[in-house]
Amino acid sequence: MLLGFATGLLVDIFYNTFGIHAAACVFIMYIRKFWIDFLTPRGGYDMGSIPSPRSQGLQWFMTYAFPLLLVHHILIFFIEVGGFQLFSHTILKATASAAFSLILILVIQYIIYSSSRRNVL
Repeated sequence: MLLGFATGLLVDIFYNTFGIHAAACVFIMYIRKFWIDFLTPRGGYDMGSIPSPRSQGLQWFMTYAFPLLLVHHILIFFIEVGGFQLFSHTILKATASAAFSLILILVIQYIIYSSSRRNVL
């Protein structure tokens, strides 16, 4: 949770948002363990495996990442609005932003994995 707080605080410092991202990141770090436990198969995962589309598969990664991204964005946008005004607009905005973020994360995952794989060979 300290890593989530530090990451959120770093974003807050650069965007001057006074703790909005820190709160959302700490909450995501809190629920992440429960979400991974919910997604864990009966046999468990291999020791030392990381949640990435290459190691766990694209479908599993999207099932893992999208709900966490959606909760993160919903928290950020509702805290930013300061309540539940424009509820449907805020949910739509959070969903679109989470979907775009997931696409960017997937692109970055495949670019970094491909470049690091080529350097090893």
